[in-house]
Amino acid sequence: MIKRGIGRQIVLHYFFVVFLALLLVEVIFMFALRSYYYDTIYKKIENRIQTVSEFASKFKESEQSLQSYLLDFSLPKTELQVLDEQGNVIDNSTNFASDLSVQTSDVTQALAGDTGKWIGKQPGTGQQVMAVSQKLDNIVGDQVYIIRYTTSLELVNDKLFIITLFSVGIMAAVLIIVFVVSTGLANSIVRPINNIRDVSAQMAQGRFDARIKGDYRYELGELASTLNYMAQEIVRTNQIKDDFISSISHELRTPLTSIKGWSETLNSGGYDPEETKIGMQIISKETDRLIGLVEEILDFSKLEQNAMKLVMGTVDLRELLQEIMLNVWAKAEMKQIKLQLDSEETAYLVHGDGNRLKQVFLNIVDNAIKFSHESSIIYLSLQRVKGNIEISVQDTGIGISEENLARVRDRFFQVDHQNGGTGLGLAISQQFVERHHGQMLIRSELGAGTTITVSLPALQAEPSVEPPQLSEGQI
Repeated sequence: MIKRGIGRQIVLHYFFVVFLALLLVEVIFMFALRSYYYDTIYKKIENRIQTVSEFASKFKESEQSLQSYLLDFSLPKTELQVLDEQGNVIDNSTNFASDLSVQTSDVTQALAGDTGKWIGKQPGTGQQVMAVSQKLDNIVGDQVYIIRYTTSLELVNDKLFIITLFSVGIMAAVLIIVFVVSTGLANSIVRPINNIRDVSAQMAQGRFDARIKGDYRYELGELASTLNYMAQEIVRTNQIKDDFISSISHELRTPLTSIKGWSETLNSGGYDPEETKIGMQIISKETDRLIGLVEEILDFSKLEQNAMKLVMGTVDLRELLQEIMLNVWAKAEMKQIKLQLDSEETAYLVHGDGNRLKQVFLNIVDNAIKFSHESSIIYLSLQRVKGNIEISVQDTGIGISEENLARVRDRFFQVDHQNGGTGLGLAISQQFVERHHGQMLIRSELGAGTTITVSLPALQAEPSVEPPQLSEGQI
């Protein structure tokens, strides 16, 4: 017994469809075969009747001689009867007298001028017979004769019955084969589905190390691959999340430790103003660092919930980059890194949120400084390309490996955990760029440096803007 489910449905559907098809073929075949046998018998008798009719029309002797002569036209295993208009048997080939008149439909059709045919059970014997009758015209005298051939169909029916049993046996064999094949087909589908279901249940319980094993084909193979990939991604995301929690805990602990330590130190008193000033500066610096971390996490949360609203306006990207260079100048100076802007002395206008775009490029430039070698140069460039403005930030720092390059924009991912951070900077920048209908491309080679290019749609009509007072070149 097949278990209730999709396997049973497949087997039953296949079995039912094939059974109906075979039954239809069986019925048509037996009907055609029966018609063939019966028509063959009818044609043979009809041909003999035509011969008798042609002879009778030329017969010139007495009626008694005609009746006797007609009996010579009998067929093997067939009874020939000569009837009058009332259906009474005048004579027959079996020499058995009959006191009953024949009133079957073939006699009626013969009296009407047609060749009559009747199939039914013969009175007295109960055998199924075929009777073919025809009226004889243009014979001697005024007497009307009906010549009637009757033959038993029992032998034909027996043969048809044997053929029917044989065809039913073939039909049963075919159904058995269909059952076996459909069961195998159902199992080939159900077993992988059951395996996928069991592994999915393990995944639902948190066992993401479970994998669907088996070389499945077509859609089942794609489903298994998708679920395995999903589990792999969940494991990777969980690992990234754990790394993020560990990293952010460290990032938060460091400034909090500094703030707490200096707060307790200053609270104890007894320090000169210079030391107090240094302590307050450290507290302020670490507080700003904490605020930056918290704001970064809040921004990412708003972006994930699609709750971030942009304040759109006209932004000059050249002025924006110059402002960013001033903001990071002190940090770059500590590593003796030079920032160089390469652009025409004209406005590069886009429609966007100035604060968010500043956050994007500030993060990119800050990363370039963080991962660049001392005494190196970071190149910033602006150019117009096919209706867009492309901003490139190129450094000659440590670069990114090919493996990490594909994941560097993933949330919480960090190339170098020793440099700190939340791993959200590029993920947030990517989303801000997309919100501005732009694209961000990252090219990097390990040990050779990284180039990040941001492409934003330029304003079609750019109003005239006075050149900024800040000098271009190196800072």
